[in-house]
Amino acid sequence: MKFFVDTADIDAIAELNDLGMVDGVTTNPSIIKKSGRDILDVTKEICDLVSGPVSAEVTATEADAMIAEGRKLVEIAENITVKVPLTWDGLKACKTLSDEGHKVNVTLCFSANQALIAAKAGATFISPFIGRLDDIALDGMELIEDIRTIYDNYGFETEVLAASIRSVNHVQDCARVGADVITAPPAVIKSLANHPLTDKGLAAFLADIEAANIKIL
Repeated sequence: MKFFVDTADIDAIAELNDLGMVDGVTTNPSIIKKSGRDILDVTKEICDLVSGPVSAEVTATEADAMIAEGRKLVEIAENITVKVPLTWDGLKACKTLSDEGHKVNVTLCFSANQALIAAKAGATFISPFIGRLDDIALDGMELIEDIRTIYDNYGFETEVLAASIRSVNHVQDCARVGADVITAPPAVIKSLANHPLTDKGLAAFLADIEAANIKIL
């Protein structure tokens, strides 16, 4: 499974990238705006840092304007993926941009039917939002399973990019049901290394080392 990091924090991306934990990055204008820097400059810096896909989101809502923005975004770097919302206009933009050879991430997906139609429109990635479905007492993971089944049934090449990841359990469940990609904040990805028994075992080990006055260097 691929790990995309959902942030515009350059230092956080660099740290995870150095460990081989970054297969791509997802951003949006609101995330980048928090840095106080120019959206295009930050996006270019991220593209230079990582080799995988970097999702850059359009701000327009009408198809023609989305297409124009998408064409501008792909000029930033070869690894740009244009992110569009799952609306009828977004699907029109997806079809045009994908036909032109650009990668497209269709976001804000909340149903299997939406995922099906996005694949028909040529989406490179579909981004179902797990956490937001959980927030309204629906099963976000069930959606991932349904999309996986539908795509496998018909051989769609669109990759399932699980988004709105809130916990390490979300990551584990996505891996179990076969999501192609997860995108998560840096803190969630780093938390995958944590376990209370690891901490307990390390504390006991260090106590034994200190008691025996063992030193390697």
